[in-house]
Amino acid sequence: MGGVNYVSRRRAALQSEEPDEESWEELVLPLPPLPPPRPLASTAAGSWAGQEAPGAMLGKGAGGSGAKPAKPSFVSYVSPEEIHIKEPIEKEVNLHLLPGELLLCEANTVLKCVQEDGSNRGACGKLICTNFKIAFLGDESASDDNEPEFKNKIIGENDITLHCIDHIYGVYDEKKKSLSGQLKKYPDKLIIYCKDLRVFHFCLRYTKEEEVKRIVSGIVHHSQTPKLLKRLFLFSYATAAPTNADTQNQTVMFDAIKDWREELERTKGNMKYKVLSANEAYKVSEKLPLYFVVPMSLSEERILQYQGRGIPIWCWSCHNGASLLKMSAFPKEQEDNTSQMHKIFLDGVYKTINKPPYEVLKTDDLSSSLPSLQDIQAAYTRFKQLFLIDNNSTDFWDTDVKWFSLLESTNWLEIVRRCLKKAIEVVEYLEEQNTNVLLVEENASDLCCVISSLVQVMMDSHYRTKFGFQSLIQKEWVMGGHCFLDRCNHLRQNDKEEAPVFLLFLDCVWQLVQQYPPAFEFTETYLTVLSDSLYIPIFSTFFFNSQHQKDANMSGEGHNAQSSHFRFLTVWDWSVQFEPKAQVLLNNPLYVDKPKLDKSQRKTTRFKHHRQLSLPLTQTKSSPKRGFFREETDHFIKNILGKRISKLINSSDELHNNFSEFYDSWHCKPVDFHGLLLPHIEGPGIKVWAQRYLRWIPEAQLLGGGTVATATKILDMIEEVQRLQKKMDEKHSPTVTQGREALPMLRNSARLSSLFPFALLQRHSLKPVLPTSTWKDLEDEDDLAKRDDEFVDLSEVI
Repeated sequence: MGGVNYVSRRRAALQSEEPDEESWEELVLPLPPLPPPRPLASTAAGSWAGQEAPGAMLGKGAGGSGAKPAKPSFVSYVSPEEIHIKEPIEKEVNLHLLPGELLLCEANTVLKCVQEDGSNRGACGKLICTNFKIAFLGDESASDDNEPEFKNKIIGENDITLHCIDHIYGVYDEKKKSLSGQLKKYPDKLIIYCKDLRVFHFCLRYTKEEEVKRIVSGIVHHSQTPKLLKRLFLFSYATAAPTNADTQNQTVMFDAIKDWREELERTKGNMKYKVLSANEAYKVSEKLPLYFVVPMSLSEERILQYQGRGIPIWCWSCHNGASLLKMSAFPKEQEDNTSQMHKIFLDGVYKTINKPPYEVLKTDDLSSSLPSLQDIQAAYTRFKQLFLIDNNSTDFWDTDVKWFSLLESTNWLEIVRRCLKKAIEVVEYLEEQNTNVLLVEENASDLCCVISSLVQVMMDSHYRTKFGFQSLIQKEWVMGGHCFLDRCNHLRQNDKEEAPVFLLFLDCVWQLVQQYPPAFEFTETYLTVLSDSLYIPIFSTFFFNSQHQKDANMSGEGHNAQSSHFRFLTVWDWSVQFEPKAQVLLNNPLYVDKPKLDKSQRKTTRFKHHRQLSLPLTQTKSSPKRGFFREETDHFIKNILGKRISKLINSSDELHNNFSEFYDSWHCKPVDFHGLLLPHIEGPGIKVWAQRYLRWIPEAQLLGGGTVATATKILDMIEEVQRLQKKMDEKHSPTVTQGREALPMLRNSARLSSLFPFALLQRHSLKPVLPTSTWKDLEDEDDLAKRDDEFVDLSEVI
């Protein structure tokens, strides 16, 4: 939109056959020694929206249909895309290959198009494709002053892992077409949309035709076609990479029976629940982990009867004894005889667990109370389109006026809000009503993982530490059988199974982090990096559907069993991706550890501590005691034990009243950052995760502003305190300061953007141009699309 007036001036100059000096002064630039472009007849030439096709320009200016020869001032190798190309460097840029990474194809003289300062610039370099990534090797290496301080050792700025590629488009005759399968015609421009919301434009007009065919076909084939599991780079890397055991990793992996026993002891759930090893060798179910926790009263025969379905599996125990459970439901469409058998089985399970020492049980079928996986996928597909900007600032500003309506129409934030509200409802049952909650889902591995994890983050401060949060993901997601392989569509075999369930959970956690920053040991940068790690195939954490699938593929094809055993890395070893200096940015400097009290203090403050976690009950409402089912003299309670638990659920109106009372009462009290946390779920409380979704859009950055300004001041203060502490320690003991971790120095913080540390320091739009109708729209609410394009420079307005 910002180039309409310029294009009209250029067309007028072409028609008059005498270029206007003022109109063409922007094109008078020193040109690099590039080879001539390939003939346009053989391949369609790409062009930017709103501009003439290169063929039209050459036809008018090169003597077509009686036209006079054009002046040399504008007959050049520069296409109408107005790309300002940097001089190619003479030194060879080395390609860094990981263990097991193989170079598949490459193309020289490729232009990477980047918008900067309102103009389109191109960097000349080499585009390569390996069995791990697509990489562009150019002369964009940052100087010492502009070098990013948060650098990933595995993935560079111009690297795209094959699993991170979302869609690939080619430009033919100014039209963008999706590329897949065998190609009959090859484009002049390649556009790659990434799952981390980056957008790459590669111009191939100056590349040899054979190289274009190889690189385009190679990228499309290795990123879009279905794959076999053992053909993933994960196995190539695990075979070739040296053994690097992370001895300092404190994350509990929950792959041993002692991990579950320690977790039961930590949450005081070992009096009512037990760890089972009945699934060793996966005799019970391939979807369950080797070890899991069930109520003590359940017999092993019941667990083995239906391969783990219909069995309440323990997730977590509250301080008051109430527990959070989940259950894999039976299929809904079954024959009458089978369905009746399942009902009898479930009634027997409910009778077994509705006895002392257990409390009241409340079941919640998440399949009926939360959106389906298809709804989640559709909402995210609409949502991410708002942030996939095609290197054109006008695309961003065009959506500015209608931003909130477009955002609301995606329904993504509404789904985030519903998940948080459902988690608060579960917290209310556990905390205030002292009631066990059983989450029910078809496989108990999608929405069950989201809600159970959110509940534990809200109620247990241990899971708000970095190692605790990582242990929670291991317990509820990795060992809980979440199908990462299918939900992320790593194999490209079934698009219908794809759904961003784990990303939905991280978005919900981010809402808590941005509302209560001091309560979390990790930062939003940690969550953003964790979401990016979903698509890095050197870690096994997010590349299997279950623990059984991972164990079944642990051995290689070699003759030596030990040498052919794969050594998978875990994503929790952050030293693989980041240097210690960069890892500091994953930790929250405002976080303070929970104070540990001695035994005498625990006894005197225990009752007070519980009152801080739970809300006081009103006088008109009776409190369900822990011994609800211990009143065995009550004949009514004895008879109701065998009924379906759903009959114990209150009416929807009463549930709403209880929820509102609980929610409003908690938000009226001071926040205990080591106690219960309830997020604000009103409209303004749910926000867009700006760091993840807007980090690649220069126009969305606030130079020297945002949370980075606050973080910079905090780090400066902490650095000053550390220097003073170091001086004090040196006076008493010179050896004390050895091994102390230093904070990163944020050089020239005024040049940082609000999206630090992901946004580059030099990538920003100096003079964004907005249509003046934007301001009028705020007054008249007229449709922006029906107005004439008028432009105003913001610098003049200010």
